Amino acid sequence: MADWEDIRHFVALAREGTLSAAARRLGVDHATVARRVAALETATGLKLVDRRARTTTLTEEGKRIAAVAAPMEEAAFALDRTAQAAQPGLDGEVSISAPPNFASSVIAPQLVRLRNQHPGIRLKLIGEKRRASLSRREADVALRLQRPLEAGLFVRRIGSFGFSLYGSPAYLEKNPPHAFAFIGYDISMAESPQEVWLGTIIGDREVVLRTNDLETQAAAARSGLGLAALPHYLGDGDPRLQRHVVTQKPVTRDVWLAVHRDLRQVPAVRAVMEFLASCLKPPSTS
Repeated sequence: MADWEDIRHFVALAREGTLSAAARRLGVDHATVARRVAALETATGLKLVDRRARTTTLTEEGKRIAAVAAPMEEAAFALDRTAQAAQPGLDGEVSISAPPNFASSVIAPQLVRLRNQHPGIRLKLIGEKRRASLSRREADVALRLQRPLEAGLFVRRIGSFGFSLYGSPAYLEKNPPHAFAFIGYDISMAESPQEVWLGTIIGDREVVLRTNDLETQAAAARSGLGLAALPHYLGDGDPRLQRHVVTQKPVTRDVWLAVHRDLRQVPAVRAVMEFLASCLKPPSTS
């Protein structure tokens, strides 16, 4: 009888394609994944992967075993979600997946409110650009900037935020608009709405820095390197940055909250969902 943990590691390898990617997804080292796969091969008497210097590919037997094992993994996650849904009370751990800068700039500064209201809830806040799988329990709740389309999810739009051009006050005072230089995303984010919007502004002027990291863009803008398209939540509260108004129509991004339907009614998860929605509400003026 094959060990479930060996099967689980093999399915992750089949899905992710490499030992290192499977190890990252499972939160283990790559040697553990290799050992578990080897143990499954011993248990089944089949060669499941071809091991080469830099690649690991499934054999035909491996592909057939992966196809049979994948529904087992889904059933195991469904069982896990069902067990969590049966837990009463406002306590336990809830994991949140959110874009990195949004997690650090919008959610983290407000976590004390949730802690004061529900001290029994322990949070795991994962700032990541990839889309965490809610069906595989990589997170309990996810915030995304595009509407999730995966089956089995409850999805709700909880707000939006805008973008503007920002530079250091000294840079904006010193340089006329025709001489502006710009800071933008690299090719990995070339199709994002804010980058497309920035492209309509730049024209034939110089892009002095491209990076895949929003905080790096902000830091470069603060230093006086040029102007960057930054979200208002990052730029407006920073005295080292100043908005530069342009004639182009502003761009905004919606924020979508997603949770697996199996977990939607869990008290701790519901409390976290309401907290996340409140993070995007404008502050009260009363």
